[in-house]
Amino acid sequence: MYDGVIQDLIDELGRLPGIGPKSAQRIAFHLLDADPEDVRRFAHVLVDVKAKVHFCSTCGNVTVDAECRICSDPRRDPTVLCVVEESKDVVAIERTREYRGRYHVLGGAISPIAGIGPDQLRIKELLRRLQDGAVTEVIIATDPNLEGEATATYLIRMLTPLGLRVTKLASGLPVGGDLEYADELTLGRAFEGRTSMLSGPQGVSTPIHGG
Repeated sequence: MYDGVIQDLIDELGRLPGIGPKSAQRIAFHLLDADPEDVRRFAHVLVDVKAKVHFCSTCGNVTVDAECRICSDPRRDPTVLCVVEESKDVVAIERTREYRGRYHVLGGAISPIAGIGPDQLRIKELLRRLQDGAVTEVIIATDPNLEGEATATYLIRMLTPLGLRVTKLASGLPVGGDLEYADELTLGRAFEGRTSMLSGPQGVSTPIHGG
């Protein structure tokens, strides 16, 4: 334990995701040793990003404008919508250069243990975006873990009656992982081999191909 403000800094850093006690202590002492101007610039960026960054009014992605750059890009295909959990997943998919449609960011995944249900996600906003009939395919790209699969199952049940082409990323993504950690090749192949959630003649989901 350290005195006063030093321990306060370590405690605050330790609240960040992926930062354990030792990492928090190491970062704290790095900041203490840093040039004061560097620390002031870092603090300014933190305050600035909190004040200026918000969620896109259309898709829910992070942006500094009313709409994110993807929603405002007329070159993107408006007929295909990829549903992801977080903004970081948009970045992961964009790195593949395999997808040219638009996105819808849910803001998380269904997790009863964490008290997160469908009402806490941007599912109502998704349904509103589908009302005008412009979207013909919805790609479900939730994380391949328990929460992501529960969210995908819920979405498939909600979207199938709408008569849309509902697809899901193909296998090849590591089970229990996050999209943001998947390499570009694996994620690109998952898009190429995404599967339809509409049952085939034998009641089995069938692979489809398309970009």
